[in-house]
Amino acid sequence: MTAVLRSYPDPALRKRMVTVVLCLLLLWPMLVYSEFKPWILFDQQSMRATGAFLADFLTPAHSLEFLTMVLQQTWITVAIATCGLVLALLGAIPATLLMTERLSISLLGTGRMRLPARILRQCVRMVLILLRSVPELVWALLFVRIVGLGPTAGVIAIALTYCGMLGKVYAEILESSDAHASDTLLANGSSRMGALLYGALPESAAELVSYTVYRWECAIRGSAVMGFVGAGGLGQRMDESIKMMAGSEVATMLIMFVLLVAAADLVSKWLRRDLV
Repeated sequence: MTAVLRSYPDPALRKRMVTVVLCLLLLWPMLVYSEFKPWILFDQQSMRATGAFLADFLTPAHSLEFLTMVLQQTWITVAIATCGLVLALLGAIPATLLMTERLSISLLGTGRMRLPARILRQCVRMVLILLRSVPELVWALLFVRIVGLGPTAGVIAIALTYCGMLGKVYAEILESSDAHASDTLLANGSSRMGALLYGALPESAAELVSYTVYRWECAIRGSAVMGFVGAGGLGQRMDESIKMMAGSEVATMLIMFVLLVAAADLVSKWLRRDLV
């Protein structure tokens, strides 16, 4: 017997077509206002410039003088990230103590947090929201105008933004940990710092250290981006090389950034192995 194949219309075809048309209608104005013109990439002049840059990019610069400069600027970049992160920790740790409800003595004793404590926690939370809502690049632009070109603006920018990030995440990590040890310490007269160090911190230490090292890695990348606005470090040198279309110099500095991120990942693994 010969099977007779019959074609049936797709019942969802009309709905799919309407969805596609609506998406195109919404996307088109966005493309117009964003001035998205990908065909410029295939312009003859653009193709020549791209080809010349890529040809130079494939042979990284390796002269002794240039490598010495790259190592020096890399050290400055790491110093900017590290100093900014340390300053961020000086603000984030006290903020974590104030925000973490698990470390509240009044909440433990009465089951209800006192009004002044709630107001203080909300104020600290709003300050952290303000700090992390402004990208470090914007802070860097502001402080370059205030303190001038150089690493100082980058350090302050990282400190402000990362203080807001670290304080929020630290509090969430501590809130999600087991409360038995810290509650027992507080109930027996321990201070908030003691409950943090001997109760909540041992259980959450690995996660806290891992996130801190990850933020240090992000700070290294952020310091590179801030160098484009004059905040010093390797990013500022990369900006100069890009403006001169020196692809070989850019390639060498990008390799250095990859090595820095790989080193930060190794440090994170080493610290987690020792803490677990």
